[in-house]
Amino acid sequence: MSPPPPEKKSITDLLRIMEALRTPETGCPWDLKQSFETIAPYTLEEAYEVADAIERSDFDDLKEELGDLLLQVVYHSQMAREDGHFTFDDVVQGISDKMIRRHPHVFGTDEERANFDLEGFWERIKAKEKSGKEAPDKSVLDGVPLALPALVRAIKLQDKAARVGFDWPDMEPVLDKIREEIAELEDATTLENPSREKIAEEYGDMLFVVANLGRHLQVDPEDALRRANEKFIRRFGGVEELLKARGKTPDQSDLKEMDALWDEVKAGEEEAS
Repeated sequence: MSPPPPEKKSITDLLRIMEALRTPETGCPWDLKQSFETIAPYTLEEAYEVADAIERSDFDDLKEELGDLLLQVVYHSQMAREDGHFTFDDVVQGISDKMIRRHPHVFGTDEERANFDLEGFWERIKAKEKSGKEAPDKSVLDGVPLALPALVRAIKLQDKAARVGFDWPDMEPVLDKIREEIAELEDATTLENPSREKIAEEYGDMLFVVANLGRHLQVDPEDALRRANEKFIRRFGGVEELLKARGKTPDQSDLKEMDALWDEVKAGEEEAS
């Protein structure tokens, strides 16, 4: 006789597991010594692993990674409950209320659904929510999290500035600015005694404007760079395969040979597409 299937777990079970892990004396020593600050990097990492599973269309992996990300929410909520800040139920209540509030065209009255105007709606309702909460001297750029990846944060800062009119009207001035920043970077690298700090500053300025170009093109720079990384991995792998067929490894080759093989791999991909 086969054993009965394992009992299905619920969010309540997960909350109890987390509580047990954090129970003094009987809990897990590692979990007990963690804090919001030490867990935050894992939260970011799990979010990226979710995105990676989606990028690879690996739904078995996505299921697991979503569980890992859910655990991060439970973890932070448990620590907040211990400190008397809020509970997991408060988190659920807050996001539920927000989703209902931000979708009157779905959850609102008949009149609200009939008179709904999608254009600019999301921005209007977020602004309404924030009105009265912000300090009088609050900057337009406040509220963009420091922990965001730098390219993502650059786009969000630029978006906020654009909402108050600080933005180029089209793409051409952005391209001109990129050329200007490239020239300044070149100048910084050709000084008699180049400053690493100055070079890093000019390089950062160039990346910031390149991110702005992505915003004008409606291209997510983080996603575009991630795709470029994957393309590089794929094509360099092709170079390694071609070298292997010649009985070589990359460290037994040179730039001229590998560059020619790179072009061969690239041409093969373009023909196949």
